[in-house]
Amino acid sequence: MLRRVAAGAWHVPAGFGYLLRNPALWPTSLLPVALGAVCLFLGLVGGAFAVARLESALLPAPGRLPEAIGFLLTLALWASGLAAGLVLGLALALLLAAPALERLSRLVEAQASAAVEGTPAGLAWEMAHAFKGALYFLGAAPLVFLLSLIPVLGPLIAALWGAHALAFQHTDAPLARRGMGFGARREWHRRWRAESLGFGLGGLITLVVPFANFLLAPALAVGATLLVLELETDR
Repeated sequence: MLRRVAAGAWHVPAGFGYLLRNPALWPTSLLPVALGAVCLFLGLVGGAFAVARLESALLPAPGRLPEAIGFLLTLALWASGLAAGLVLGLALALLLAAPALERLSRLVEAQASAAVEGTPAGLAWEMAHAFKGALYFLGAAPLVFLLSLIPVLGPLIAALWGAHALAFQHTDAPLARRGMGFGARREWHRRWRAESLGFGLGGLITLVVPFANFLLAPALAVGATLLVLELETDR
């Protein structure tokens, strides 16, 4: 199980590496990178603003808890709020850049497999599912923040849910090209749960790495496409 999780997570740096080694993909990546930088900054500012407004309501009044415990609770709240802001910023960037990311995924598949899967439903159907996937992740972002506020197990549950939503969103394009609707894609993620969660967790960890997170949207689109192609050969 751990080996499968690591194999999924490996496709996040693999996406970065593939993108950097193929300059032909850079023009298509420019818009997602620009949107990612802007939206991540806005998400970070928004997360800080939200925590500042909610801190007094969510935390006990000063003096009611030992100073060390109060400090740890404050630190956990700010870390959760800023992380949730970054997740929300990434989700917004993915929604706005959905057409470019779908095209990037298609180009990667053409290079990596010398062919591109296509569904009889056509490109419009595939694009619609790409937008639905982005909305799915956007809707998951507030839940990540709320779950992270639950003591002890909350941050772990939030990370797993965020990882699932992130992997689900980024595999939408290659799976839609294979004619998979929402139910079929859910079944695919159940079958490859370990690899899917590993990929999503790798993406969430990279989200907090300065500068690398600006490239995260196109890198994840590339890595997810490579993951789908690799697992397809393992069926």
